[in-house]
Amino acid sequence: MKVTLIGAGSREFAGKIVRDLLLSGPIAEKELEIVLMDIAAEPLAEMETYTRQLIEKLHHSATVSSTTDLVPAVSGASFVVTAIEVDRYHYWSQDFTIPRKYGFKQVYGENGGPGGLFHALRQFGPLLEIARAIESHAPDALFLNFSNPEHKVCEAISRLTSVKVVGLCHGYFAGVKQISSLLDIPSEQLELPAAGINHFTWFQEVRDRATGEDLYPRLRERERDANWVSDWHEIGLSRILFRRFGLWPSPSANHIGEYISWADDYVPAQLQYFTDPGEGSPWRDGAETPEWHYHIGAVDTDRPLHAPRPIVSLEDQPLESSEELAIPIIEWVACGVERPLPAVNIPNNGAIPGLPDEMVVEVPARAENGRLVPLQMEPLPEGIFAMIRLQGSIHKLLVEAYVEQSKEKLLQAVLLDPIVDNHNRAVAMVDEFLELQKDALPPLK
Repeated sequence: MKVTLIGAGSREFAGKIVRDLLLSGPIAEKELEIVLMDIAAEPLAEMETYTRQLIEKLHHSATVSSTTDLVPAVSGASFVVTAIEVDRYHYWSQDFTIPRKYGFKQVYGENGGPGGLFHALRQFGPLLEIARAIESHAPDALFLNFSNPEHKVCEAISRLTSVKVVGLCHGYFAGVKQISSLLDIPSEQLELPAAGINHFTWFQEVRDRATGEDLYPRLRERERDANWVSDWHEIGLSRILFRRFGLWPSPSANHIGEYISWADDYVPAQLQYFTDPGEGSPWRDGAETPEWHYHIGAVDTDRPLHAPRPIVSLEDQPLESSEELAIPIIEWVACGVERPLPAVNIPNNGAIPGLPDEMVVEVPARAENGRLVPLQMEPLPEGIFAMIRLQGSIHKLLVEAYVEQSKEKLLQAVLLDPIVDNHNRAVAMVDEFLELQKDALPPLK
């Protein structure tokens, strides 16, 4: 069984997937061939060395090789697992900062908001190149994608190619931990089906797995009694959404807030890419990309003024499985071992009533004949449905903008976004993005 990892120079992504692969009992019974692929040769070589050390340490029978060439990497693969970005933090700092410069109160700027649209446009080309290589050289392979923005890139791939693509993210599990903490009930005792789009899913039920008891009434009581400022950075926005719309959202405030025009009031200290405007553009020649921070609550404020952010080596990572769903999917599809798949990004095909079949949604799924099939979900409440349906239109317009090389379609998508509240500033923002990121964006007419 050939498993190809693209983006294998990433310590976090590739290290995690390699450990998950080699720690899987069912996969160990296969003749596992791991192929590592990246365009960056030096970190790729480091990852190959690390993988060989793990294979030896675990007395595993797997083989590993590496390449910088896409076609041999994917040829004959059973599974292709991908997490790629080009100059991630450089461009992400722009995705976050530029909309705010034009007065749009964008949160985070990774998957939603105007920044998320430009992030997706930069990702479409490289990911479609991978998808078309799979289409030609491994047509039966399952494409497991971790590259953001999940829903947008998976929709482009599923609309424009015949590849079986699945988007994966651990955001669902953050919401599970929040509900478990509020209820003071271990997460394994909870039944928590959720539906929506990536980084904007909603738990349709909260039940005791053993008794079937509806725990939503208890969750409402516990939330009402909770201290407002406890874990504010993660769940302050979730709590107000829960009160207004009736379901608990996932994963956390900075992700959910990307889709909501008024989220800025509930996502404090937008420090993510702080720069001093008096110093000029942070992207001028010779300037360093601003340092990224997940949110103010995660910042090490005790770090000495001039100390660099510490880097954890591969060898220091614990040898344990992650909660990522790539390996459970491989175990089910290739080994026949059924695993819970509570959150995957695939075309809707009727799973969430009322949404277009081709719209990529995040829902539970099961494996059937080498594909993932979404489970049937309950209709979403109208308010939640309206927010998600709008994102579906934005995604569709963005894919059309890419295919048609149309600036007009891109502007339509931008102007539909809830964060955008002014036409003239939106046009100026788009023009600045197109100029600043012209080396990474597709041509638009």
